[in-house]
Amino acid sequence: MVSFIGWDVGGAHLKAARIEGTTLRQVIQLPCTLWLGPEHLDRALDHALSQLGSAEGHAVTMTGELVDYFSERAEGVRRLTGLLRERLPNLRIWAGPLGFLGAEAAQNEVRAVASANWLASVTWTARRLPQGLFADMGSTTTDLVPFAEGASRHRGFTDAERLAEVELVYTGAVRTPLMAVAQTIPFAGHSQGVMAEYFATIADAHRLRGVLPDGIDLHDTADRRGKSVEESAARIARMVGCDLADARMEEWCALAESFARRQLEQLVEAAERVLSRGDLDRAAPVVGAGAGRFVLRELAAALARPYRDFAEIIEGAPELREAAAIAAPAAAVGLLAASIA
Repeated sequence: MVSFIGWDVGGAHLKAARIEGTTLRQVIQLPCTLWLGPEHLDRALDHALSQLGSAEGHAVTMTGELVDYFSERAEGVRRLTGLLRERLPNLRIWAGPLGFLGAEAAQNEVRAVASANWLASVTWTARRLPQGLFADMGSTTTDLVPFAEGASRHRGFTDAERLAEVELVYTGAVRTPLMAVAQTIPFAGHSQGVMAEYFATIADAHRLRGVLPDGIDLHDTADRRGKSVEESAARIARMVGCDLADARMEEWCALAESFARRQLEQLVEAAERVLSRGDLDRAAPVVGAGAGRFVLRELAAALARPYRDFAEIIEGAPELREAAAIAAPAAAVGLLAASIA
């Protein structure tokens, strides 16, 4: 039975899924502050490989070339591919429409390799379901990509093109600063201005709502303090120029709900624009993946569409399928590589 490890090398996380045949055997996600330098990826790889063990092949997709440590994406692709070639035997790099490439060829196909992880997930999903709106909400961004008849129906491919088509929305379940969610917000009977300062993130809002899943908020908070409800409320209070003692906890929780609604409204507006192209039937589901699946279920309800979970379309133990749904590109790229081994 052929074994593959699929890797998703991001700017903030390293995700990996071990595949044996077509079955998940192990999934991990580690924080990786790649923006501070490639040595942070090296350390994350050490940790991951100590848990995953050896495999006959490795399949990689990446978004880490985007971090500002690299002067441009081309440098990032070349540097990351070179580092991974040294660490991972029988390496295949996912290059979107070009399929899998060897490391040397991948360094010359920057446009195809850079930030193509979403297409691995959509390609796998399109093989398993007849049609749907694939939605992957990670810690920082959300992908919204229709698929039908076995293929992705995306219109954009690069980050710039996908932003223009709202197939990439820069809002996530954890790391998005609240100042990027709303510039004004209802509070204490007013339309309150929101400070353009990195005082709090959407994780704080979802934590106050009681919906933030365990184990997905892996990085420091905005103020580097703790992740209790009270500490999250204090950070949110600062966004509207207040201290925690200036209002009751119920009011901070209501403010958190307002921020969450603004985020959902951003996603609904983007999804409605993508769906207005007419690629999908009215009954086509939202297929949710990523750390923010709890938000994507709300999105499906707001769109009056059924919800399907990425965990439903892969094989493995229930806890592994749940983990793979969070690390969907890693699982998808491993499964795609295993299918042609």
